[in-house]
Amino acid sequence: MAIQLTDNVSPAARRDILDLEQKISSFRAGDIADEAFRKFRLTRGVYGQRQPGVQMIRIKLPHGRITADQLVRIADLSDKYATGNLHATTRQDIQLHFVKLADSPQLWAELEDAGITLKEACGNTVRNVTGSARAGIDPLEPFDITAHAYHIFDYFLRNPICQDMGRKFKISLSSSEKDSAYGYMHDVGLVARIQDGKRGFKVMLGGGLGAQPFSAQTAYEFLEEDRVIPFIEGVIRVFDRYGERQKRHKARMKYLLNDIGLDELLRRVEAETPALKNKTVEVNDLPASVGELYPDRSEVSNYQPNVGPASSENPRFTTWFRTNVFEQKQPGWYAVQLRVLLGDMHSDTARALAAIVKQYAADDIRVTVNQGYLLRFIRPEDLPAVFEALDALGLANPGFDTTADITTCPGTDTCNLAISSSYGITRALESMMHDEFPDLVFNDDIKIKISGCMNGCGQHSVANIGYHGSSLKNGAYVLPALQVLLGGGFNGKGEGLIADKVIKIPAKRGPDSLRYLLRDFEANAFDGEYYSDYYARQGKNYFYQLLKPLADLKTLVDSDYIDWDHTEQYVTEVGVGECASVLIDLVATTLTEAAEKLGWAREALAEGRWADALYHAYNVFITGARAALMSHDMPTNTQHGIVSDFDKTFVGSPSQGEPGFHRAEGDFKHLVFSINKEEPSAEFATRFLAQADAFLQTVQAHREKQLEREGAPELQELTQAQDS
Repeated sequence: MAIQLTDNVSPAARRDILDLEQKISSFRAGDIADEAFRKFRLTRGVYGQRQPGVQMIRIKLPHGRITADQLVRIADLSDKYATGNLHATTRQDIQLHFVKLADSPQLWAELEDAGITLKEACGNTVRNVTGSARAGIDPLEPFDITAHAYHIFDYFLRNPICQDMGRKFKISLSSSEKDSAYGYMHDVGLVARIQDGKRGFKVMLGGGLGAQPFSAQTAYEFLEEDRVIPFIEGVIRVFDRYGERQKRHKARMKYLLNDIGLDELLRRVEAETPALKNKTVEVNDLPASVGELYPDRSEVSNYQPNVGPASSENPRFTTWFRTNVFEQKQPGWYAVQLRVLLGDMHSDTARALAAIVKQYAADDIRVTVNQGYLLRFIRPEDLPAVFEALDALGLANPGFDTTADITTCPGTDTCNLAISSSYGITRALESMMHDEFPDLVFNDDIKIKISGCMNGCGQHSVANIGYHGSSLKNGAYVLPALQVLLGGGFNGKGEGLIADKVIKIPAKRGPDSLRYLLRDFEANAFDGEYYSDYYARQGKNYFYQLLKPLADLKTLVDSDYIDWDHTEQYVTEVGVGECASVLIDLVATTLTEAAEKLGWAREALAEGRWADALYHAYNVFITGARAALMSHDMPTNTQHGIVSDFDKTFVGSPSQGEPGFHRAEGDFKHLVFSINKEEPSAEFATRFLAQADAFLQTVQAHREKQLEREGAPELQELTQAQDS
């Protein structure tokens, strides 16, 4: 059945959707290698699940912002194509699970009709741009960062410089010095500041989580706002050129920064300046496509409440108001925060929530980094009615973003990489705290975060108390385990810290571990002491000894061999791949990829997008050179390394009866890296593209002669790799 596309779908999105449909058809016919298809679909937000034959669809919501109608559209599509569940993530996305691969193009088309995209939600791209959910209403903010988040999102969406990076790239914007968007764990973290009357940002670089978490380094204490996007572009161009591409676990920008140092990285970024599409980018307001964020502005500025927040005799309302509601910077207006267990919301609940928003709030819902939702511009007299309506939906639980509100990833419920259950232990911990530590709904100093593995989707490394899924061996048996991490998050000085791994314990002892930690803190912490400061004062060994009895495997019982939310004995396993391995000619596949990039370069040139044409042409050189090196069984890695190796290997002297590609060593490098020596222009783009075209033709001819001489190549086996 043909994809149904409405007039609301942009030409760029239309082509993406039809391309996805065509690639799915080719993949099913066996014409595309599994690994190549995996790489393709990930950049379209289609992610393989643990369960065979179904996908997770990640919906990219810049800054976590969504309208009521968009929420309804996602809920309806979850009913139609998924399970009726909407999962909010720590990157302010919404995910749908158990979607058939064949349904993903039409699902995408129906999202684009409502102004929502999947493009670059996964894969080695610039991922969703996250930001403080309170932006625009935050009493502590120097200015509203919402427009900046949208402009950064728009600037890098479908941008040639970030379509084929070695790894993903993450950007966040925090509205105040509290760094509520966790800039210190991002590739680029921005914190809003005003200096000498000018708006700008503190800029942090090279943060990241995973098996080896790094805190970001400060590149600028203050960078004027119109220079931020060009600076990020320069950083991405450097990361694309010099970043690791073979050793996946070393391919994040944090490792490049660690290898070459901040000064050298900034020098290389500066060297990219001539090639930048824009030297400055003004951010004065939201893109026209976004629409209005607030109620009528005169209504906001002129509103004078006759009374303060309406009271209620219901003690649950009082607790909810204390923990989930705050007054905005706009006098007399209030915001309401929704605590959502596991980040999961049923489609019926989402539609009912949208109706509440339309009746009582601004059409501006924000998904929060702790997997909740924030509603804005609510009149104080409406708060009791809002509470009652939310309470009927199960969305008025107190304790938003407190100790009792745990952040978690889906774990083994759906993820290929997860080792143990995240959802099950989260329920167990929240239940224990509700029963034994009820006052924790008022404590917003201790954050608990859980991931199903070390990769950190639940952000356990920046928690005061964190857990990630693992396993333990006891003789011939394996049991589910939790790695306990302590001391991350923010300390009393507002500094962002990375947690220490302290001890690994059986997963079923997770509630006991948290019980020990909370009771110890209650008994021994100084009055007003932050948990991470308390951890630093006591030291890692103190907590290791505190929890050591829980790690004793001599006291195991039968239930310890069964994971949370399961009844069968635990076994470690990797999720099932989506299909069998295939045999392909890797060089031919790479040359086809280069030809495709040449087509993109020609299209950009025809449309007058000189900078885009130049970067696509640059990638033709890189991909063609990689194919030539592969044809001689030479390993390839960074783009810079590919150019250098090609320059040395294919220099002018005849090789096996064929002429070289260039006369002297250094010629090829000089040609390719001339991309950042001139301003983007029609003349330069036309010349550079013609040179890339001629180069690719030469590589293709070289390969044809090689095959005539040596015969058909030995086909290479490619099998399913893990998504991330």
